[in-house]
Amino acid sequence: MGLPDWYNRVVQMPLAMARPWKHPKTGIYWLRKAVPDALRPLVGKREEKLSLNTRDPNEARQRHAEALAEIERRWASLRAGPRTLSEREAHAVATAVHDRWLDQHRDEPSQQTFWPVEIGPKVFAPLAPLDLTGPDPAAAFCAGDPSFVRVHELREWCYALADHELRMQGLIVDADSRLKLAKAIAAAVQQASLTLSRYAGGERESGTAEATFRPAVPQVLNASPLKNGIHFELLVKSWAAEKHPAPKTLYEWKRTVGQFATFLGHEDASRVTPDDVIRWKEALIAKGLAPKTISDGKLVAVRTILQWGADNRRLTSNPAERVRMDVKRKAAETIRGFSDEEAAIVLRAALGEADPVLRWVPWLCAYSGARVSEVCQLRREDVRPIEGIWCMKFDPEAGPLKTASSERAVPLHKALLDRGFLAFAHSVASGPLFADLRPDKFGKRGGNGTKMLGRWVRGLGLTDERLAPNHSWRHRVKTLGRRYGLAPDIVNAIMGHGSRMVADQYGAFEMAALHRELMKIPVLVLSSLE
Repeated sequence: MGLPDWYNRVVQMPLAMARPWKHPKTGIYWLRKAVPDALRPLVGKREEKLSLNTRDPNEARQRHAEALAEIERRWASLRAGPRTLSEREAHAVATAVHDRWLDQHRDEPSQQTFWPVEIGPKVFAPLAPLDLTGPDPAAAFCAGDPSFVRVHELREWCYALADHELRMQGLIVDADSRLKLAKAIAAAVQQASLTLSRYAGGERESGTAEATFRPAVPQVLNASPLKNGIHFELLVKSWAAEKHPAPKTLYEWKRTVGQFATFLGHEDASRVTPDDVIRWKEALIAKGLAPKTISDGKLVAVRTILQWGADNRRLTSNPAERVRMDVKRKAAETIRGFSDEEAAIVLRAALGEADPVLRWVPWLCAYSGARVSEVCQLRREDVRPIEGIWCMKFDPEAGPLKTASSERAVPLHKALLDRGFLAFAHSVASGPLFADLRPDKFGKRGGNGTKMLGRWVRGLGLTDERLAPNHSWRHRVKTLGRRYGLAPDIVNAIMGHGSRMVADQYGAFEMAALHRELMKIPVLVLSSLE
């Protein structure tokens, strides 16, 4: 099948104008800018391409201008060629690493075990030479510093992180500057880890530890203050302009912050105190809201927006920082995967359905662990051979994805091929496979698909509250991965789970490897006749 007409008209045309490009299928605006010939060897691609995550033309123009300015800044650094970083500049670049490390572990500081603070000072200290020339090299190695191997691993991690930060900044530096930056990152992570150790011991945050590594950050929007403070609405807009949240997240958080302002009786974020946040939490409890709703749906929105304000010098502190809701998950609330018998009930029922959503979405989820929202927005062009293996590609052009690791290709399991999924996919000329599934107001087909499938699965008699009619497929695939000995890192890659292990970030996940592991899961027997 040839390429669609819009591709030939738009993708293959020279990108002459620097303005938002509206995707003809999804309506989402994108930034697309051709990389100059001289920079392509350094950038590594012919075109810069970035989703602006909005269908609003005004928002798209604003986000496009900001993203384009960032690209031009990186390109200017690349054109300048190799440069030498001073130690001060290296520490300034390492600021981001320090802050991310604190943010990543702030809620559970005792869980930070990757960077041992007792080993941190040794990472770039001169290593004592090992004499392995004697009669027993193994004994000599064992008699040496027991942290030798870990120090080497952490040093390589710092170099890898330095390379990442340089790429993000668009900087080309000499070897000496790369070493300076790696050392600065080690110092930043060591300081952040020491701070986390103190937090784990009960020390309250004073702001003094972070101040050393937090230079002034340029404002994203010129958030005009009230007569005596900062307006909540402008604070949310500034946060969104930098973070580009999913449309649904932005909608819900704006509403939540608005509810908080209504409760306070004013719009000034600078007047908020910890007692205000606590009073609001108590009011939500009194209304009968579930603890998880209060914690994840209300407090996290207000806390995040106020933290952005504090980090970007709009507010002196975050009054919601230490306000938490104790959420204790009950046994009956823990989601579990479908058992073999339950999976067979659903898949067997799906075979008799005429609606493509009910017929194919459960099968695709059952043999991939993909999210229902990802499957519901698949297009005809997303089902194609990659490296000689038939796959389904989860592409942000088809619709919003949950995380960066959600963008991936997954091999089609033998069960799907045997049941005729390719024939169904090929019956669609182009565009969405489930075109009758109407997108919600955020552009996601998965919202309505989730509701439709949820009602259908419950109608099959699977009423256990621990079963999530859609998400339980992901739990099941994790269980099957353990049952049949699939490589854990490949299971994560197939399911779009980001890895927490630095080692998993090395190397590529070749399609043959994903296919080999996925095929270890046998086809589920649906009846005694099979």
